[in-house]
Amino acid sequence: MNKEQLERMLREKHSNTGAIVVSRGNEMVYEYYQQGCNIDSPFHVFSVTKSVVSILIGIAMDKGYIKNVNQKVLEFFPDYTPKRGEKTIQQITLRDLLTMTAPYKYKYAPYTKYFTSGDWVKASLDLLGGKGKIGEFRYTPIIGPDIFAGILCNITGMSVLEFARNYLFEPLEINIPGDIIFTNKEEQMAFYKSKTVHGWVKGPTGVHTAGFGLAITPEDMIKIGKLYLNQGNWNGTQLVSKEWIAECTKVQSVWKPAIGAKRTLNYGYLWWIIDEAEGSFAALGDGGNVIYVNPKEELVVAVGAYFKPRVPDAMELIKEYIEPMVLKAEL
Repeated sequence: MNKEQLERMLREKHSNTGAIVVSRGNEMVYEYYQQGCNIDSPFHVFSVTKSVVSILIGIAMDKGYIKNVNQKVLEFFPDYTPKRGEKTIQQITLRDLLTMTAPYKYKYAPYTKYFTSGDWVKASLDLLGGKGKIGEFRYTPIIGPDIFAGILCNITGMSVLEFARNYLFEPLEINIPGDIIFTNKEEQMAFYKSKTVHGWVKGPTGVHTAGFGLAITPEDMIKIGKLYLNQGNWNGTQLVSKEWIAECTKVQSVWKPAIGAKRTLNYGYLWWIIDEAEGSFAALGDGGNVIYVNPKEELVVAVGAYFKPRVPDAMELIKEYIEPMVLKAEL
């Protein structure tokens, strides 16, 4: 497939995609925009936020705020008291949360109860544990990851955005203008549809979200991908240890979907492992938002997209069409 054929398909089947930017080595080799977007257009990247938070956890560990991933989650919340008789939550570690192998007390996510709780971190802790087994993969899109945000605030004395600005965003020259706050469901839905809002969602207690809520540009996404491509080094400064990146991007757990699904999915520390043999990995978010990294080919692909239910598989788009086109230089 050449460039013209690809872009025809994008217009027809991926109409919610606003931007695709591809970097190879130190060169931008392909850019595609529609819906009036450009490389500086902000996109709410949904669960890509988790992978950014994973970087922040690694930085916090490098700086000594966290000893290791085997620390119990409740160590970071000394004022939180679990309900009487609850033992599972007391055994859950950071690693269990990072690999999505922690159990929760619900079958169907109680989003309304969660968002109206007034404290999204405590609501996550209240739902953590239960009768499920630690070690079984359970992907939690929103409820659960906010525990990481609470941890970062408690151990650093900074907001998540402050910590990210100091140690990640400013060194990468990523500008996050400020907080995004919504006070009702209508404002939240408007944020999901917005094409101009740029920042990071902050909850009712002042803690930023960790499972969704970060709005960044395709250029920002490329920088984050290149940071991992370069094993945490940026212009000669080690922002996050290469040891952390190695752990993030190797298979730590496996999602085995229902019978009839195409394939099992491998997971690292809040990053998806795309091809274990070639070492490729990605941050994936609803609507088709992606930061994809293929170290073997020195390739980073950023896809910025607007939310739309049941979109075509973004990784299939990258692996079957964009990556082959770039590698064959059919531009």
